[in-house]
Amino acid sequence: MKNLDYMFSPGFLDTRAPFFMDLVTLIVALLPLLVLGAISLAKKKHYTAHAYVQIFIFAFSVIVLSYFEYGVRVGGGFEGFMQKSSVSHSYALIVLISHILISVATVIVWSLTIFKAKKHLDITSKHRKMGLMTFLGVSLTSLSGIWVYFLMFVY
Repeated sequence: MKNLDYMFSPGFLDTRAPFFMDLVTLIVALLPLLVLGAISLAKKKHYTAHAYVQIFIFAFSVIVLSYFEYGVRVGGGFEGFMQKSSVSHSYALIVLISHILISVATVIVWSLTIFKAKKHLDITSKHRKMGLMTFLGVSLTSLSGIWVYFLMFVY
């Protein structure tokens, strides 16, 4: 546990958040831009690069999510992080639940989009639709995650 103490040191965004929360929030904020970059590769017909970049971003996101989940569990969970917030507990919980639902649905759609990509390349419009749903989900996950961060650590 000693080697992970840095996770709970003060963050770098000048809020009440610990380091790990600042790091994850920054990555989540940048995620839609990374996915958009991967999509632009496909638009330029660099399909192999698009596939590798999407798989890398997805795998990296799953690792970041695991790091985040560990930090939340060890750090006291929702209740622990809400202690210094001036926001209504009920309101923050509704926003958090919405964020979780959006992010879980996004991970499912994103993984299906990746794993079914070879099949969908024959039916390009199906893959494009799933890719658009994934991008929308990643963007909403990012926005709602930033919202949760503000509710817990800024207000």
